[in-house]
Amino acid sequence: MAEFTLMVAPNGARRTGAEHPQLPVTPVQTARTAAACFAAGAGALHLHVRDDEGRHSLDPGRYREAIDAVQESAPGMAVQITTESAGIYDLAAQLGCLEALRPHAASISVREMARDPQLAACAYALCLETGTRVQHILYGPGCIARLKAWYMDGTVPDSMRDAIFVLGTYTPPVLARPEGLAAFRDATAELRLNWTVCAFGRNEHACLLAAVAAGGDVRIGFENNIETPEGGLLADNAASVAAFVQAARDAGHRLKEN
Repeated sequence: MAEFTLMVAPNGARRTGAEHPQLPVTPVQTARTAAACFAAGAGALHLHVRDDEGRHSLDPGRYREAIDAVQESAPGMAVQITTESAGIYDLAAQLGCLEALRPHAASISVREMARDPQLAACAYALCLETGTRVQHILYGPGCIARLKAWYMDGTVPDSMRDAIFVLGTYTPPVLARPEGLAAFRDATAELRLNWTVCAFGRNEHACLLAAVAAGGDVRIGFENNIETPEGGLLADNAASVAAFVQAARDAGHRLKEN
């Protein structure tokens, strides 16, 4: 039996309501989704916000509005912001978002930080100073090699050992498969990471069950997948969370208490 934590990523940077009518976009929708997912077993929310046209945003004011709404609707649910560029923002804008918000937790793409190592060092130093819990986004071998080098030269503080392994891709669409986990685990074995898995596409639940069985934590939600294993649409984020929690219990695993 394994214990695991579960974070929900209910929208992401790219999907719209045209792809799924229950995809939350506004702060009110996100807060409502957060409350339902928290009740279903998700202990944390991976937060994206959108502008007035529904496009990905790193605007601190929009973040504050959404965070306040989530904390009101789901007291006790942790919130992690994203600093994802989504092809829109440069590293200076990402650093500016961190400076303005000083969030409790943030996901940071090693691949994106590598665009400007000097600013990357500033971002990690800022997070260390403000106590922001950093989760390194790792897409593959290049990200892992860069993270190893940054631990060695001090760019990334030694204490920042949280990471998320991304199985599959959104663009181009590459379906995640459970066997993809082994390469991440093998390549990062020496790094002593606290690792989480997210997975693109209809194999999401199978990939996350494999992660739990291997001792990892999981992130689930419409950012990565809106389909059932058979290819139909999931009802909503909370239904996906509930179904996964039940599947994990059926497999003998236990969700850690929120």
